[in-house]
Amino acid sequence: MITNLLMSSLIEKYNTAVPRYTSYPAVPHWQREAPSQEAWLRTLNANISEHNEISVYIHLPFCENLCTYCGCNKRITKNHAVEMPYIDAVIQEWDIYLDSFETTPVIKELHLGGGTPTFFDPLELRRLISYITSSVEVAADHSFSFEAHPNSTTAEHLMELYDLGFKRLSIGVQDVSPKILKAINRHQTVEQVRVTTELAREIGYDSINYDIIYGLPFQTEEHIHQTMDLIDEMRPDRIAFYSYAHVPWKSKGQRAYDEKDLPMGTAKQHLKDVGEARLIDMGYLTIGMDHYALPTDQLYISYQAGQMHRNFMGYTDQYTRCMIGLGASSISDCWDMYIQNEKHVEDYQRIVSTGQLPIIKGHGLTKCESETRGYILQLICQGEVTIAAIESVSPDRYLGLIKDGLVSMKNDQIKVTETGQKFIRNICAAIDPKYIAQAEQQVFSKAI
Repeated sequence: MITNLLMSSLIEKYNTAVPRYTSYPAVPHWQREAPSQEAWLRTLNANISEHNEISVYIHLPFCENLCTYCGCNKRITKNHAVEMPYIDAVIQEWDIYLDSFETTPVIKELHLGGGTPTFFDPLELRRLISYITSSVEVAADHSFSFEAHPNSTTAEHLMELYDLGFKRLSIGVQDVSPKILKAINRHQTVEQVRVTTELAREIGYDSINYDIIYGLPFQTEEHIHQTMDLIDEMRPDRIAFYSYAHVPWKSKGQRAYDEKDLPMGTAKQHLKDVGEARLIDMGYLTIGMDHYALPTDQLYISYQAGQMHRNFMGYTDQYTRCMIGLGASSISDCWDMYIQNEKHVEDYQRIVSTGQLPIIKGHGLTKCESETRGYILQLICQGEVTIAAIESVSPDRYLGLIKDGLVSMKNDQIKVTETGQKFIRNICAAIDPKYIAQAEQQVFSKAI
């Protein structure tokens, strides 16, 4: 068993700024010039003709209040007149794709993210989802999910979306302490979380996820225990228990507090260890990075079968080669290429109204990048990878990880150890030639 002294030493050594590996290459390492619309659609169609099942992510950026911890692209407003023109624009963007498809795709997975999807009126959401799903095929075993803010998710939201095929939702709990919720400007109560959870179950949703954050301002061990008590009471099917990413140079709302208010380093790791121990005691099982599930949940079943996948929507039990992102700032991925949409809402709406995709950046993957992407996906989804040769990375990069007990290696097989699970992002960074070349730049959040 690893000692506290050794763990403190490892945290001090590995608590460096590294990518979150939502994608590979990470967005800051994408090429300078965005791919053309023609190049993107050509690459997308080539992949759909070979693998016609797709995922669709729809970014709904509006929120009534600013949660200061949030690093997502969002627009803060209480003016709900923005709903209809935004939905119109997303439909226009989808029409551009419909006109370009050479093969009719089959939607395997669809997710509404934000922002706050439940900012939108349920009937506006029905208009959007009905239009998209009626224009292509939908897989019989599809997975539709959405992010639910307990302060704005109504019974009508839950019933309308369920009727449209949604069976999963993710509730942004973050923490239950009124002091911390006030510090991060998140307006919700424990009772609202309970009501949303119970009503979703009554309606028939079969998988409920709670998002929990450790490392928030003023957060202590007692706060973690209070949040875990709620989890023990409500028994959500999945938990995303992840680190607060302090990037005030990117997210100005995070300047509402500073580093002296944050648990850092070993103190932050202790909060995760306390929460993780409680989750395991409750019967949750560890899967991938920062995720936990009950053994009956489909994500855990997929993980056990070696079929779990990860894309810009997070971990999923549905594998598709292509993901189309709709809405302002959305990212699309067809394995060989990424693109990202215009982030500013009005500019996004203006561009799609002209019949053009609102591409502002992107990246075409080289053969080496595609191979590295595959290695990293295996590490963060299965915890092991067979590497025949990584010509661009010196073996010394992972020999240090072996010495520190983060991975074991036999022949070409690298396997993440129990200790190494706490440093999985560092392990990925060790085989990432782009990170190695730019490791000194302040671009990413700390590993812990």
